[in-house]
This record gives sequence, C-alpha cells and structure tokens, in this order.
Amino acid sequence: MYEQDWTPSKSAMIGGAGVNNAGEPPFEIRGFSLGNLVIGLGILITIASFGEYLGSSSGSDSLNVSGLGFVYGIPIFLAGAALKYAEIPPVPIFFQSPVAESLFDDKATEIISKIRQDVTRHRYGDEAHLDTTVKKLGLVVPGKAYPQLQELRVTKEENGELGFMMVWQSLETPYKMWADGRRLKKYETFFGPNVNADVVKVDAEQRLVGIKLTTGPKPVVVAETPAEATA
Repeated sequence: MYEQDWTPSKSAMIGGAGVNNAGEPPFEIRGFSLGNLVIGLGILITIASFGEYLGSSSGSDSLNVSGLGFVYGIPIFLAGAALKYAEIPPVPIFFQSPVAESLFDDKATEIISKIRQDVTRHRYGDEAHLDTTVKKLGLVVPGKAYPQLQELRVTKEENGELGFMMVWQSLETPYKMWADGRRLKKYETFFGPNVNADVVKVDAEQRLVGIKLTTGPKPVVVAETPAEATA
C-alpha cells in the first residue's frame, strides 16, 4: 500500500539519506577506516607491553606498566575488530567528465549533496548505505537482505542538467518494485524538490538497478493533436 498524502520533511529526507534515525553525527571521519585505526592501536599497545615485559626485571615498576598495557591493549584490539566487522566501506563516485564534476558543484541540490557526503565515508552499525532510505521507500522485502549501494554516477544530461544515479545491487528486491510508477513519484517527492526520477536496469545479470535523479523542472509533455495523430 502507498501513502498517497505522505510528504517527508527536509529533516526526514536528510535522515533518510543514510544518517539513520538519530540525525546528524557529531563528527565525521574521512579518508581512513576507524576500525583499522583502533585495531592497529590495540596491536601496538599489546606488542609494546609484551616487549617491555620481556625486557623488564621481575618486580620492577616497568612490569606493572606492561601489565596495564596488556589490560588495555587486548580490549582495544577487540573493540577495533568489532568496528571492522560492522564497517561499511565508502561508495565510489564516478564522474562522466570534468565538466560533469564541475556541474555537480553548480547544480546539485541539498539532498543530492548530502547523499554524496554521507555515502562516501565509512559507516558503522547500519544494514547498508542509505538503509533508512530504501526502507522508507518500501524497497526492502520483509525478512530479506537490504539492497546494497554499489556506486554513484554523475553525468551531464543533453539539456545541460545534472544527472545523479545511485546504483544498488538488489538481490532480493525485484526490479518491478523499483520501477513501479507510483513509487517513481515517491522518489521525486523524497529526493526533491527540483528533481525528476527514473529507474534504470543497469545490469540484469548482476541485479544492479539505479535510481537516476535529474535536476531541473519536469519536462512538459506536449499532447498530439488529432491531425498529428492521423498524419
């Protein structure tokens, strides 16, 4: 069933862009894996403590220090391993050309910019990138795995507008659910304003499907006159 009169607020849409229901994180870490950092720190502390233990004399103060290193080093390592297990790596973004990259800076809407910012960093504890988005859009089959965001594609369209496509691997959600006409209108409401939405079957064999957002007003469809139709 579809909620015909449902219109998401801006906070709901930005929250749906992968920030989860808790809202904006207090800070962001980009360019490296927090899980790897914590694992490395735990290993470093443990090895340093072990080396100090081997080089210390029995009963010395350094032995007590090395003992503290073991106490903290191993739990830090385990915490890092837990982070790594729950880690979702950043999604790659591909620009059609340098012109498309420049166009993104000029024409990307607030929601599109937020999506790019959010999915191109490591995330922890979520089902997938944009997990709240696909759930709110009804694209998660109950009891099945979430569609997994694979990449972003940015293009310059023939009319000069920005094309922004989110490509998912959808192993459990059938393509017909993505391409349902009523859901297409919901995409435009959810990711809007000022975008038009299309669904693209990217790769049927790999079950890749894309939601493509194009900036600008909705194209005007000119109806044929009876004379044109019979010509």
